[in-house]
Amino acid sequence: MKPPTLRTGVRWKIAIAIAAVGALVAVTLSLVVHNAARNSMLDNARDVQLERLKFAQRMYESSKPKEPKFGTKLNDPALPKELDRLVRDKHRGTYVQEHGDGVPDVWAAVPLGNGDVLSLHSRYPDRSATIMKKLDEALIVGSVSVVFGGSALGVLIGGQLSRRLRKAATAAGKVAQGNTDVRVREAIGGVVRDETDELARAVDALTDALNERIEAERRVTADIAHELRTPVTGLLTAAELLPPGRPTELVRDRARAMRTLVEDVLEVARLDSASERAELQEIALGEFVSRRVAVLNPDAVVRVVHESWVNTDPRRLERILGNLLTNAARYGKAPVEVTVEGRVLRVRDHGPGFPEALLREGPSRFRTGASDRAGAGHGLGLTIAAGQARVLGARLTFRNAAPEGTAPEAGGAGGASGAIAVLWLPEHAPTNTGSFPILTFPDGNGQD
Repeated sequence: MKPPTLRTGVRWKIAIAIAAVGALVAVTLSLVVHNAARNSMLDNARDVQLERLKFAQRMYESSKPKEPKFGTKLNDPALPKELDRLVRDKHRGTYVQEHGDGVPDVWAAVPLGNGDVLSLHSRYPDRSATIMKKLDEALIVGSVSVVFGGSALGVLIGGQLSRRLRKAATAAGKVAQGNTDVRVREAIGGVVRDETDELARAVDALTDALNERIEAERRVTADIAHELRTPVTGLLTAAELLPPGRPTELVRDRARAMRTLVEDVLEVARLDSASERAELQEIALGEFVSRRVAVLNPDAVVRVVHESWVNTDPRRLERILGNLLTNAARYGKAPVEVTVEGRVLRVRDHGPGFPEALLREGPSRFRTGASDRAGAGHGLGLTIAAGQARVLGARLTFRNAAPEGTAPEAGGAGGASGAIAVLWLPEHAPTNTGSFPILTFPDGNGQD
């Protein structure tokens, strides 16, 4: 079982990372500043307490009778044990006694000549406690500000990087769809140069290398097919001169198949070169399909749900329709159904359905699919249909019908009850460059 995955954007990852680092730094600095300030104030309170005790000691020793003054005490039983041991060793000192309320007592004690101990203690000064409280509040506000500021900075930086990566991914997707004129580096733009630009340059270099290789293979294929056309035509002509008989029919059949293959390879090479242009005419799609299906496959069932006039190339549309019908008749099972609904044309058979590789990757030349779809042929029919659809500015999709008694979502290659090819003709005819025209609306704005 595949473990669940959590998908997050680069923007939020960077924002969270900066916020976490900012929070860690802010908390660390706040603790350091808090402790340093508190220790400094406590040391100052100790010094003040000790000076007060020294003054009280001088007044005690000079007064007659000798009495503790200024809040001092002799041999105070509440004197902390640590400070008491220090004084018994004839040393004067100070001590901070902590309490649960967070406000400590500051003690000071000195030994007297007669063995008594004079001590003074008081609560931590309210002014110092107020200063510490305000300092803590300022540190908290500063830490929160650092975290939010870091998060905002992370979102800003991550957003910029995320936009560049998304632009690069979009451009790379267009390249993968066959638009080799797109350059990833130009698509991401920007003044800053970072690793994204290195990735874009690498993808552009890879695209150029693949284009060169594909173009070289296309030229070689076209040249070979072109060179084969003449000898194949001669072979077919010679086969027509052979005496009637079974061997002659076999030779003629193979010669015709070879000529069809050569013509298909030449057509694929022309479509790959992106030099084909549609010759447009206004036609009634339902009527056109009905007449062509009657010639191409008289056994197919034609149903026109909604008639629509389209501006397209009849020759290329007939080529697409013929290849889809041939594929359905060769690899599927009867009945073959052709449905016209507006600008949408569907061809369905009731065979085993399209193989998973075709549904996942689209038609590929010289691949006939799984063995359950006959396994004969050269795999050029659907490739040519898809290429002619691109010339028309149309979209050709493939899916499998759901088996009987299951929901439509359950349809797939496994247990499929027929293959469905859907041709979506564009609302507006392609221009001479194969793109779509710009429509001018009353407000003067152009829309694609």
